[in-house]
Amino acid sequence: MDRGTVGSTRKGRLHVEVREQGSTAVVTPVGELDHATADVLREPLEACLDNGCTRVVVDCSGLEFCDSTGLNVLLGARLKAEAEGGAVHLAGMQPVVARVFEITGAEAVFTVHPTLDAALAE
Repeated sequence: MDRGTVGSTRKGRLHVEVREQGSTAVVTPVGELDHATADVLREPLEACLDNGCTRVVVDCSGLEFCDSTGLNVLLGARLKAEAEGGAVHLAGMQPVVARVFEITGAEAVFTVHPTLDAALAE
């Protein structure tokens, strides 16, 4: 059941929208994910997991920048999801963001999809 957009938040350079589709939440950050904006993504990710979503897909197609703090937010969500029997998937990463995951080796611990549609189809 698609409940549509269930929330959004904005702080400075980052806007995050959350849409639930059954037990899957699609979290869409748009802008720059860094130390100053990390909580704008952390809070909805944690809320999705706390509300029983077993699968979270982060649509990274609108993410223009991600530093180590942003990476840690995503890694923390992944650990929390897996501890509860769920998963965090990443979709549509722009090359500049994908490079951060490649350099740090974080791409190896996430399921990464080329597009949001591909992530939802799995």
